Amino acid sequence: MTLLQLLGRTFLVFLANAGNLALFTARGVSHCVRPPFYWRNFLRQLVEIGYYSLPVVGLTAIFTGMVLTLQSHTGFARFSAESVIPNVVVVSITRELGPVLAGLMVAGRVGAAMAAEIGTMRVTEQIDALSTLSTNPLKYLVAPRLLAGLVSLPVLVIVADSIGIFGGYLVATYKLDFAPGAYLTNTREFLEVMDVVSGLVKAAAFGFLIALMGCYFGYNSKGGAQGVGTATTNAVVAASILILSFNYLITELFFAQ
Repeated sequence: MTLLQLLGRTFLVFLANAGNLALFTARGVSHCVRPPFYWRNFLRQLVEIGYYSLPVVGLTAIFTGMVLTLQSHTGFARFSAESVIPNVVVVSITRELGPVLAGLMVAGRVGAAMAAEIGTMRVTEQIDALSTLSTNPLKYLVAPRLLAGLVSLPVLVIVADSIGIFGGYLVATYKLDFAPGAYLTNTREFLEVMDVVSGLVKAAAFGFLIALMGCYFGYNSKGGAQGVGTATTNAVVAASILILSFNYLITELFFAQ
């Protein structure tokens, strides 16, 4: 009976948390489409999420493209199929590696920062002060972050795709002795619009999820500094798990036969 009680209690807590998250998401999205809009907060978050994340996303993308090219060459050389390396690199980066790695990097950097900032405001009663001043905290704090995450991640992924493909080009031409013109031609001819579109759809979903997890755990944090630390950790872990889960779901939606 003790085991059953533990399982039942855990399941009920999970349902309660899922319901709270669903309600929080619905309220946050509703404030994104209803005036007034705090454009200054939106632009500030756009810079914070997008512009300040460019260095880490760019470094991750270029080294991913370089390593992918080296590993592809090691594998395809066994079958004398080195000519397909440009095709593998461009599809892997645009469909999967660009969106997923950019999302994970931004989740670690931005998701933690959002949870810490909003969590600190919660435990120091600044959010209550906003309500006292007749300012809706969800509209002022959450909605601009959700919109900024939704907009900035696709732009970051476009940059990551370009840098990652360029990294593969550098390794292929300067280390593996590929002809630069032939490599670029194969890349351009094999790349399809749907490859890029699927990656951008993933990026938009990942950006929304990262902002949502950061805002949710920060907004509901409690217990002082320890609670803020727990909220930060939970936001990063939850965002990372959701990114990997939704990556599969969106891939299934676009490419399942």
